[in-house]
Amino acid sequence: MSGSGAPIAVLIGPPGAGKSTVGRLLADARGVAFVDTDQLVQQRSGRSISDIFVEEGEAAFRTLEVEATREALHGNGVVALGGGAPMQAAIAELLAGHRVVFLDVTIADAAGRIGFDGSRPLLAVNPRATWTRMMKERRPTYESLASVRVDTGGRTPQQVVQELDEQLEQQ
Repeated sequence: MSGSGAPIAVLIGPPGAGKSTVGRLLADARGVAFVDTDQLVQQRSGRSISDIFVEEGEAAFRTLEVEATREALHGNGVVALGGGAPMQAAIAELLAGHRVVFLDVTIADAAGRIGFDGSRPLLAVNPRATWTRMMKERRPTYESLASVRVDTGGRTPQQVVQELDEQLEQQ
């Protein structure tokens, strides 16, 4: 993403919360660019996230994720971070001063959206139990970093964008 300024919103939350879908729609509605840091990592490395995990390990992926986040936060669009990104101290520090939005979701809604297939390396083994444990660990961080929280469960992406747009206008 080029340009100066800060993103109008940085979306965080667990896998299946709708960060990419909602982010694209919000960016379109506001007439700004959209950056998904997971996609940025894949573009820069020329590999899928799963391949990075298998070939180099999670630590290598997390390093690439910090670089992608640093780059994405220098634009004025909408940014969606990977679910684990905010758990890194370096990324949490980068988020200071930004409008961070926690897209919250239940496991039932998340499972319906992402299907818990093998494309998400951290959910490869016993995905429902792993997602539940991961969310229990991550929720306090998501909540502490966010200035806005929107529940995406049982709602269309357009409904989520409408609420998010209204909440951002109030800030």
